[in-house]
Amino acid sequence: MQSIKKTLSLLIMLTPIVLLLGCSSEQTPVQTTAAHDRLEIPQNDSVAKRFRESTPQNPTAVESAIELSEKYATLSEEAAMLRQANEGIVARNKQLEAQAAVLDGQLQQTRKELSEANDLLIEMRIELNNWKTDILGFRDEMRAAETAQLETLFRILKVLGGQVDGELASSDSTGAVGSAASSSNRYYRD
Repeated sequence: MQSIKKTLSLLIMLTPIVLLLGCSSEQTPVQTTAAHDRLEIPQNDSVAKRFRESTPQNPTAVESAIELSEKYATLSEEAAMLRQANEGIVARNKQLEAQAAVLDGQLQQTRKELSEANDLLIEMRIELNNWKTDILGFRDEMRAAETAQLETLFRILKVLGGQVDGELASSDSTGAVGSAASSSNRYYRD
């Protein structure tokens, strides 16, 4: 009785091993060739597919392991390449941030200089307008001084008995002085 129990237990233990070994062996399909009768009616593909032996679709454990290890290797290479690309992008980002900081400082300096230059231009324009006003005022003062000088010269000429032009003599001394002043103004404008 013990020998039967030992034999049964041995068979029970060996059965899964035999089944696993039988599943892992690859079976090749048997190819059969039949003589085609030319008078035979052509059959549908679906009918022909029913009678073909199917090839094993499920890969074995070893094939699965090899396939997975190949996928792991390619994914590891891709991950390494992506890490390198990421490191390059991070380095480039740091470089651009440093450049941005430098350029920001330069921009602030340029804005400050531009503001100062703008203020200086405003001051210069105000001074130029004041200068123009002063020049126009001096021009009027010079005209008035020339007019007074010409009037004085005409009076001196009259007192000394000098000859005065006909048109100057017919007009008032103020009118003659005004026309002489206008001719002198033309001289200054040109």
